[in-house]
Amino acid sequence: YGLTVRFAMKALPNAAVLQIFDRLGLHIDASSGFEVRRAVAAGVDPARISLSSQELPADLDELLALGIKFNACSLRQLERYGELRPGARGEQLGVRFNPGLGSGGTGKTNVGGPASSFGIWHELMPQVQAICEAADLQPARVHTHIGSGSDPVVWQRVAGLSLALCEQLPSVSVLNLGGGYKVGRMAHEPSTDLAVVGLPVKAAFEEFAGRTGRELKLEVEPGTFLVANAGSLVCSVQDMVTTGAEGHTFLKLDSGMTELLRPSLYGAQHPIVLVPRAGGEASGEPHEYIAVGHCCESGDLVTPAPDEPEVLLRRMLGGEVSIGDAIVVEGAGAYCSSMSTKNYNTFPEAPEVLLTGAGALHTIRKKQAIDEIWANEVPYTP
Repeated sequence: YGLTVRFAMKALPNAAVLQIFDRLGLHIDASSGFEVRRAVAAGVDPARISLSSQELPADLDELLALGIKFNACSLRQLERYGELRPGARGEQLGVRFNPGLGSGGTGKTNVGGPASSFGIWHELMPQVQAICEAADLQPARVHTHIGSGSDPVVWQRVAGLSLALCEQLPSVSVLNLGGGYKVGRMAHEPSTDLAVVGLPVKAAFEEFAGRTGRELKLEVEPGTFLVANAGSLVCSVQDMVTTGAEGHTFLKLDSGMTELLRPSLYGAQHPIVLVPRAGGEASGEPHEYIAVGHCCESGDLVTPAPDEPEVLLRRMLGGEVSIGDAIVVEGAGAYCSSMSTKNYNTFPEAPEVLLTGAGALHTIRKKQAIDEIWANEVPYTP
């Protein structure tokens, strides 16, 4: 038994954030070889980094030599590991399976089941065993992850399916159940209660140990759960337009999908707060508005309908909005800066500021200089 918590760094990979979690004792879940390099550059011990990636890094041999842990996410990846490290022992190798069941806040965040390419299909266990036998490999970990914002009931069922996979690989001592714990950003949205969800998982681990004599260690990989509500996107109203009595009043912001793609991609909902330019409380009667981003895309929508990124949704703000007022988009800590369409329409990266518990402000990302956007371009002369 035991527990290792890995921060899913794709949620918020800023070096300062990685360093904070590293100091708190968390390990790292990386989703590409480049994320591994980024975490190492931030000072994270490679032995505390686990790589599970769709694309096999070209420098995998070098990354393995650093001491990272590696989850083979396909039969080809497992074969490649066997070519690089035949006869390997220890904790380095894990195998990620698709347990045949998935769940997510939307279809785009579901990474389990027959419609998902993530992991080795669970029915291919004989091929996994054959590859391991041919290369004399003894994987130490089984990894499953079914989606972001997943249903806790489904997550518990997947824990049982994952333990059944562990039973077929006698060398496995660690089961990684991924992350995907639901976090409510809006007031009406529920959040996963880990204490409640964890009880049946604990019971399943204990039943497995009693039946097999193997006390497996548990690993989890929260990302959203740790940082979603720790970030705010501060925008200003640059313009306001109306489309008449039968239309809408639009607030044009100086931000959008270049910093916050989730609404345009998933129809994700984020709280929006009006902060008047003059300070103090908002004045006037509450009004309904639609907030849009600054990109030349009709899909750059900050206030879509829930799970419907192409449907407009009016949001009630607590007063009349004027040009120059600030709009704060809350719940912007996870999969916002990291998953945005950076530099689209040649908008520079926005600065990022860390607010400490003591109230101090620290810049952890400088605003990008305009010439940095095209610094790697090479002029063409016919």
